Amino acid sequence: MAKAQLPPLGVKVSGDIEHRPGGPNPHRARVRWFDPRSGRRLSRSEMLPTPEAAEDWIKRMRRLAARGVTPDTATMTLAEYGAEDSEVWPLAMRGLEAKTLDPYRAGWRLRVVPTLGHIAVAGVTNGIVDRAVHSWIADGHSRSTVKNSLAVLVRVMEQAVRDGLIDVNPARVVGWQQQYKQAEDELDDPRSLALRNWADLQRLSSALVARSAGEYIGWGDAVEFSACTAARIGEVSGVRVRDIDTDSWLWTVCRQTTPGPGGLIDKGTKGKRRRVAPIIPEIRPILSRRITAVGRRPDARIFTGPRGGRITTAVLRDATHWDAVVLSLGYEFLRRHDLRHTGLTWMADAGVPLHVLRKIAGHGSLTTTQRYLHPDLRAVERAGQSLSGFLGASPGAADPSGPTVVPRQAASGHLRSVP
Repeated sequence: MAKAQLPPLGVKVSGDIEHRPGGPNPHRARVRWFDPRSGRRLSRSEMLPTPEAAEDWIKRMRRLAARGVTPDTATMTLAEYGAEDSEVWPLAMRGLEAKTLDPYRAGWRLRVVPTLGHIAVAGVTNGIVDRAVHSWIADGHSRSTVKNSLAVLVRVMEQAVRDGLIDVNPARVVGWQQQYKQAEDELDDPRSLALRNWADLQRLSSALVARSAGEYIGWGDAVEFSACTAARIGEVSGVRVRDIDTDSWLWTVCRQTTPGPGGLIDKGTKGKRRRVAPIIPEIRPILSRRITAVGRRPDARIFTGPRGGRITTAVLRDATHWDAVVLSLGYEFLRRHDLRHTGLTWMADAGVPLHVLRKIAGHGSLTTTQRYLHPDLRAVERAGQSLSGFLGASPGAADPSGPTVVPRQAASGHLRSVP
C-alpha cells in the first residue's frame, strides 16, 4: 500500500498537455518531478474533458508541490491515503482509546472504503459525503454505526487538511441525525424521488443489467419487483416462495435481510408489522420464472445474487454500478430506497384509498402515507379541513351532543331546527 510520505518543501513540477481524441476525456494532463528521497524521475497523469480543466489540474499539482505535497500523494485515493498501514492512519487516530478505535476501524473497513475509497482525496465533496451517509442509513445501519463511520472519515479528512491536500474538511456534515429520522419515517417529499412511469422503470432495469457482470437479469427482476410492490430492497431479498400466493397474487411481507453481527441476517420487517402487497400482472411473469427456477421449494429465496447470495442495497449498488447508471439516465436523485417511494407514489396516483395504501406500505402513521398523495388532492383535503375549522369557530356552531341546527329558509322566512 502506498505511503502518504511528505517530501521537503519546494518540489519542482513540470507539466504538459496532450490531446488524445476518441473518448469523453481526450486531454491528458501530465506532471513530472524528481523524488527527493530516491532521486528518480516520477510522473502522474489525468484524463480530462477540456484543455482548461487539464491546465487547472497541472496548476493544482504545482501549487501542492510548492507546499511539500508531491503529485504522488495529491492523487491518492481515499483508501490509499487512509490505509491502516500508512503513516496517515496513526496520525489521524491519535488520542483515541482502544475501545473507540475498534468501531472506528470497522467503520473504515466496512463502510467508508467500500463507499468512498475509490475517490481521490481531493475529489471528496460535501455532497458525496451526504450521499454516503444516506446510503448507510438506507442500508439499515444503526445510529451508532453511522456515527462511528462518519467520525473516522472526519479524522482522516482532517489529516488531509493538515497535510495540505485539501483546504476544508468535507466530512464535517451536520444534520445527519435528522436525515436518519426522515429515512425512518420516510422523506418529507417522497414523490419528488419517484420514477415517472413504467417505461422509466424498465429503462433503469435494463441499464443496470447491462452494466452488471455477466448481465445478470436477476438485478433487473429485483428492481422491478421492489418498485411495483413498494418494498424495501431488504424485504425483496427476504421473500421466500411460500410468501407468494400465486392464486390471488398477493405477497405476505414478513421478513427482511439486514446487516447484523457477523454478517447478513434475516429478521422481521421494520416495525415488526406484517403486511400484504398486491402483485400486478406486469411482474407476475418475473415471479413465475423465478419460482420455477428454484424448484418451487417453499423455503427457497426468490431473489438472489448471481451466486445465490443475499441482496442488500449496497450489493445492488456495487454489482450494477448503480451510481453511474442513474447519472447516465438523468436519474441522479435516485437511490435504491426510492424504488419504494416510486411504488407508493404510483399507487397513490392510481387512486388507491389512503387507508389501504397505509396497510400496503406498513406505515405506523397516516401522516407518513399522506405524503404520497398528489399535491392537488392534498389541497382539496386541506380545503375541507379549513371549512370544518371555520364552521367549528362560527357563532351558533353545531353541538355534537345535541341536535344539528341547519339554517334553512322556511316558507315563512323563519329559520327552523332540523333534528
